Amino acid sequence: MTTQTPLDALREVLPLNAATNEDGVLQIGGCDVRELANEYGTPLYIYDEHTIRQTCRDYLHDFQSQMPGARAHYASKAWLSPALVEILVEEGFGLDVVSAGELHVALAGGMEPEQIGFHGNGKTPAELAYALDSGVGRIIVDNDDELALLDELTRSRASEQQIMLRITPGVDAQTHAKTTTGLRDSKFGFPLPSGQAESALVRALEAPFLDVAGFHIHLGSPLFNIEPYADGIATIGEFAAQMKERHGYEWREFSPGGGMALSYTADRTAPASERYAVKIAEAIHTACDTHGLPMPDVHIEPGRSVVGRAGVALYSVVSRKHIPETRDYVTVDGGMADNIRPAMYDSKYEAAAAEQMHTIPSLTVTVAGKFCESGDVLVRDTLLPSLQPGELIAIPASGAYQIAMESNYNLALRPAIVMVRDGQARLVRRRQTLDDLLHLEL
Repeated sequence: MTTQTPLDALREVLPLNAATNEDGVLQIGGCDVRELANEYGTPLYIYDEHTIRQTCRDYLHDFQSQMPGARAHYASKAWLSPALVEILVEEGFGLDVVSAGELHVALAGGMEPEQIGFHGNGKTPAELAYALDSGVGRIIVDNDDELALLDELTRSRASEQQIMLRITPGVDAQTHAKTTTGLRDSKFGFPLPSGQAESALVRALEAPFLDVAGFHIHLGSPLFNIEPYADGIATIGEFAAQMKERHGYEWREFSPGGGMALSYTADRTAPASERYAVKIAEAIHTACDTHGLPMPDVHIEPGRSVVGRAGVALYSVVSRKHIPETRDYVTVDGGMADNIRPAMYDSKYEAAAAEQMHTIPSLTVTVAGKFCESGDVLVRDTLLPSLQPGELIAIPASGAYQIAMESNYNLALRPAIVMVRDGQARLVRRRQTLDDLLHLEL
């Protein structure tokens, strides 16, 4: 049994300025979560603007201290909204998008197109045309068919496009199989060991309107172990040297991708951004020195670690269920429609009674979602105080991928999202209505 209050126990996964009032109610960004729930309803996703901004500043400071001129592109698949884009622009971040939809939102939020990189292994002709017409800074080319299509599209426009080639280096990221992307057997990128990466470079160099800026790798996510970055960079450094010797090609840019981890639970701490910066910079400098390569311009692509800690999911208890000698369930008014990760990846989260943050928890319960799946469980066997229907449960570290992967399963309404700062809350996405569910139907 813990002897810590929830605020103390969960300090490392809650937003940076999380606090409590004298009644033990959780406060985020100076806002009382009970008041937010009363005004906006639950489920509710609360984002602390200060935490987002401070994390962006830490990344830029740490990487630019090691590699002056290093840039950061936020991996927008983690979560994207115009409100977030505005913050990223102000903090000097670029953006990594993987669809026309993400590109559209990025532009709507005020991101300059030249600060956008377009990723993805299945870009359609329409998406590539949209990217070219929008003037995106980089297209990260993923496969042979995409390369041929991009060559054709740029010829028809007689306009040059800078690209990077995504290389699959054959490195094990030592993370979940469903989020590992750097192995040879991957749907992403040009495989390096088979010679396909070299062949792609030759074809790209021959294309009259494609300017190959450099190479891109992404090993997977989340990477709690930072050593795979060194392995991937060493592999791509050797490849870059071979391409210089064989084809006279010299890289100008390189991205080691993203994958930086997030602390979802109090017992597993993610490396600080400084540790990633030191490891990645050392590996790039070593590769360049070993092979006589120029130091490329480097950009990183953190996603979940930028917004994850900033977000808290707030739910209301709907019901309780005691099964003698088996388990106690607390069911909330959300679940796998707004957070599929526990069901999909067996992801672990913490939970706290948001109105009893001064109460030391003593009951082992499982926080279940409301959806018609046995696998709809948000947190298994966690300590909470006694709860009644209507009381609030907060799940920290909920800012990344939950909203990005949400659905209308069981025709549930998508939750509202608020951004909090200095005691003020602003609604950045309203809750869906029942009429919204019929909006696309004919």
